[in-house]
Amino acid sequence: MSNQGSNEERFWESFHGPNMGYIEEQYEKYQNDPSSVDPSLKEVFDKQGAPDWMKSEETVQTNGAAAPSSADISKVTSTMKLVEAIRRNGHLQANIYAVGSDERPKTKLLDPDYYGLSDEDLKQIPAEWVWPNSPVELKNAYEVVQTLKERYAGTISFEFDHVNNDDERQWLQQKVDSGNFQVNLTNEEKKILLKRLARVEGFENFLAKTFVAQKRFSIEGLDIMVPMLDYLVHSASTDEIDNIMMGMAHRGRLNVLAHVLGKPYDIIFSEFHHSADKELVPSEGSMGINYGWTGDVKYHFGAYRKIESGEQSATRVTLSHNPSHLEYVNPVVEGFTRAAQDDRSQRGYAQMDQDEAVGVLIHGDAAFIGEGVVAETLNMSDLPGYRTGGTIHIIANNLVGFTTNRSHGRSTRYASDLAKGFEIPVIHVNADDPVACLSAMAFSYEYRQHFHKDVLIDLVGYRRFGHNEMDEPRATQPQLYQEIDDHSTVAAIFEQQLLKEGVVEEGALDEYKEAVETKLRNVYNDMGEHETEEPDVKERPGAVERPLDEIETAIDLERLRSLNEGMLKRPEGFNGFKKLEKILQRRGKMLDEGNKVDWATAEALAFASILEDGIPVRITGQDTERGTFAHRHMVLHDVETGETYCPLHGLEQANASFDIHNSPLSEAGVIGFEYGYSVQAPEALVLWEAQFGDFANAGQVIFDQFVAAGRAKWGEKSNMVFLLPHGYEGQGPEHSSARLERFLQMGAENNWTVANVTSSAQYFHLLRRQAALSNQEEARPLVLMTPKSLLRNQRVAVEGSYFSDGKFQPILRQPGLTKETKKEKEKVKSLLLGTGKIMVDIEDAVEKAENNKFDTIDAVRIEQIYPFPESMLADILETYPNLEELVWVQEEPQNMGTWYFVEGILHKLLKENQIHRYVGRPHRASPSVGEPNIHKTEQNRIIYEALQMSKGGNSNEGN
Repeated sequence: MSNQGSNEERFWESFHGPNMGYIEEQYEKYQNDPSSVDPSLKEVFDKQGAPDWMKSEETVQTNGAAAPSSADISKVTSTMKLVEAIRRNGHLQANIYAVGSDERPKTKLLDPDYYGLSDEDLKQIPAEWVWPNSPVELKNAYEVVQTLKERYAGTISFEFDHVNNDDERQWLQQKVDSGNFQVNLTNEEKKILLKRLARVEGFENFLAKTFVAQKRFSIEGLDIMVPMLDYLVHSASTDEIDNIMMGMAHRGRLNVLAHVLGKPYDIIFSEFHHSADKELVPSEGSMGINYGWTGDVKYHFGAYRKIESGEQSATRVTLSHNPSHLEYVNPVVEGFTRAAQDDRSQRGYAQMDQDEAVGVLIHGDAAFIGEGVVAETLNMSDLPGYRTGGTIHIIANNLVGFTTNRSHGRSTRYASDLAKGFEIPVIHVNADDPVACLSAMAFSYEYRQHFHKDVLIDLVGYRRFGHNEMDEPRATQPQLYQEIDDHSTVAAIFEQQLLKEGVVEEGALDEYKEAVETKLRNVYNDMGEHETEEPDVKERPGAVERPLDEIETAIDLERLRSLNEGMLKRPEGFNGFKKLEKILQRRGKMLDEGNKVDWATAEALAFASILEDGIPVRITGQDTERGTFAHRHMVLHDVETGETYCPLHGLEQANASFDIHNSPLSEAGVIGFEYGYSVQAPEALVLWEAQFGDFANAGQVIFDQFVAAGRAKWGEKSNMVFLLPHGYEGQGPEHSSARLERFLQMGAENNWTVANVTSSAQYFHLLRRQAALSNQEEARPLVLMTPKSLLRNQRVAVEGSYFSDGKFQPILRQPGLTKETKKEKEKVKSLLLGTGKIMVDIEDAVEKAENNKFDTIDAVRIEQIYPFPESMLADILETYPNLEELVWVQEEPQNMGTWYFVEGILHKLLKENQIHRYVGRPHRASPSVGEPNIHKTEQNRIIYEALQMSKGGNSNEGN
């Protein structure tokens, strides 16, 4: 696949004299019958067409010499095949394995014998015949083959034949062909590199000796990764890129923290507690690093560092915190990167600058191919709402996953093969060749900057010790570790190379390592020890403890009308879908007296007012532009041109960006991305909407490890909103429950708000309250159960006065049952408590009931479930002097939903002779039944039992 070789005119320039006559004769035969010429010539004519002299009808005179045989032409075409095979398949013979058996299938494609060629044959063929305009002076095809093997099959090799863009593929080939991607170090730079490797190795050796049998997930075997990152940081800093966003798992993390992020050695040492009752304390003046109050293990923490790159600018390097779920940090880092690239200060979509930030993801070889979130993240790489201008991926390839061999861990030849499906160029490089590794990084960075697309380095090394230094790898990989035991470190190998080159003298590495040991020992000796009799968790920040009740969210009615009117304007000449426009225009009267504002309009008004306040908004999800249930319609389509228009982009009052994107069919990846975005852009309101609430199941790792616990573990703040459609309407087990119980189970330390609201105004105020937390210490995520059928239920719509007065209410009185007077309340014996749609169904049933009185029953709706409004409920209970029972009613099975969360709270509120009981579905393995009629029967039973009605009813009621 040589772009030079495909140049027709240059190809035919190689033929002279009798060759031309012979070719002319053969081409005439080919024209009459293609099968009549030698297959090798047929292939040439198929590809090149007629010789250029025959096209121009020039008369060719031969000198009478004998014409070459078809065998001679066959050797030329065979050589061309060999040259292309080297470019395409050089990686199959490349020297990329520092240790371990080469498990790649053996190939003959790079052997001249396979093509019937000898070295002598190759030497007889002029170089320009098979590599026209080669970037180096070459005499013959033999030299061409040797040169290309050096470029494509050395300690660095390439795969880019899967890249379909012609410009990219030709650029990649030209870079490799020319060899000008290679880093050329001066002798002084080589010494600096050797010293850097000595520091990397010495740090690990010091930890091993000082903190015996402690987990550290050492970098040894992949030591060169630190200088590679150094090279990247330097390049980005030189280009005045503001941010480098990095994500990586455990392997080598402490070394990267120390040497790339600049985390002080004594801080790292202090995180190794060497005895149960003593704590290492960093020396006075060491840089402090703030984490959460519960903390995390040392190899999960991240850090950031500023690299000065001139008087006016600095590059900030950030390493994301990452739990043990390895690759789940990938989308989080991508979210960091996009947030750093977006300018959110103006209305419309945020304006992205791809060179404001660069993403770097360091993967494990087993995890890259094994974890599905990797594919989800790669798929986002060129989508409008998620692209980040190219991520540099590095596979820290140590040949084994914990104790699992490659043959048991993947079905592909390379750990990197997944990337090829996304047309990402792959560079394989031997981790024992430092200069080749730096060249791989230089190549990758230049490609990223040129094309703003992802690129991957497969850094093939090994793991010198077990998975975590406490494992014995010789039990499961005995042969591999016999080889590793006998294998020199990369620093020692590089020293030998420099000795041969005369760059350093004998003993240089020992001298460098001794200096590292002395420095680390001095740092350690300067640290103190404190007795720790009863260590305890740190105090939570005061802002985390504060309730959110005092935040004002009401908006003047005239301001709301102005915003509503602005959203109904359309650009001149815009041809909207007429049926839809009729529906949308009705929103213009919803704030008028006597009318009600539905859910979709309340949301639009909330977003519009938030933008007017200068707070950017970003909302994404599957089908979020229209809304899964066709309620939002925030992106309109011109029926004639297909162009789109977002009403919030044309809103004159908007003072910040509004980003809305349909996401790919991904949960874990997209949730992680949006979480990362919200952390990096704390001034913005970031929302993710599930198509159905239970789709959030697929993002459970992100919820568990990042959203719920990120602040407690790492001090990572987010005020992200999760919109999870939830409600039992007969749509079956997979489209009923957003698994509310899971979010309540994880609710603690005010880590988030969990709500299930039943009015459009409540939704409006809740969104505005969340936006008010932007950039505040009180920031926390919001998990909101949102409606499906209730979206258009008039019981959810409310008058405009609810928006212009008041604020979000954690508890609402139940319409149709609420007792107002003291006398009415004296009759109440049962107080119904519930949340969400079931309470609207009860409201509907009460209104339709004909022969039932409800004098002894009252009800309230718990709109905010966590933190539970316990004191507010206690005050309400005081108003019922004769109350006998609290009845918790829910649609979810008893082992799901809210019951197990509220049961203990309700028990504490009971007075003497009072009880609490449950009304709802029984314990179930599945969230709901699948048959709609059974659902209706169950739903009606719950309602009638809650209301203590004397008879059943029509199974269609309330549904």
